[in-house]
Amino acid sequence: MSATRPTRVRGPYAKSAQRRQEILEAATTVFAASGYRGGSLRDIARQLNLSLTSIVHHFGTKYELLEAVLERADQTVGTGFVAFDFEADCVERGVALATMGRVRSNLERPELLRVLAILAAESSAPEHPAHDWFIERYRKKAESLAKGFAYDQQIGRIDGSRDPRMLSRLLIGAWDGVQLQWLIDPSVDMQAAMLAFFEATIPEALDSGP
Repeated sequence: MSATRPTRVRGPYAKSAQRRQEILEAATTVFAASGYRGGSLRDIARQLNLSLTSIVHHFGTKYELLEAVLERADQTVGTGFVAFDFEADCVERGVALATMGRVRSNLERPELLRVLAILAAESSAPEHPAHDWFIERYRKKAESLAKGFAYDQQIGRIDGSRDPRMLSRLLIGAWDGVQLQWLIDPSVDMQAAMLAFFEATIPEALDSGP
């Protein structure tokens, strides 16, 4: 019986995946600089010296490209754009320590944070194409953090008298606000500010960490 050879990604498919990645990176740069309204598919094509047809071949519409950019920015961490399981980290270490870890990694990806910040502000207008995406993003984020805080209470990491849903909203507000200040002025110490937030709200959550 002959040995089974390992499956390899064929040239055209590998090239197609690489091209999609290049388009996503260019679109992130354009949207981070000009927003969704100000950035065009032609701007993105120009960044890569591609035709508009090539962009549309990989991402049918500007909105499809926008959604892919947002998902990539929201689900990756660090400069290598590695997928990151924040919820699993919350279970293992608690919401506070998991958040501080994510804050540190976010220092390596200002452009992805910038595109999220700009598009979040733009999408506050109900007619914006990403309006519903951000509504769902914040709903899921608040729900996930509230569950994380409730689990922390269950196993004794934080005081059980606090409202986990309110803690989740406060954390989102502080986190987004501090990140925006840092994007505007990189001299802002994002880690120190977020650590101060936890020390003021749930200091007991930091007891098990460094």
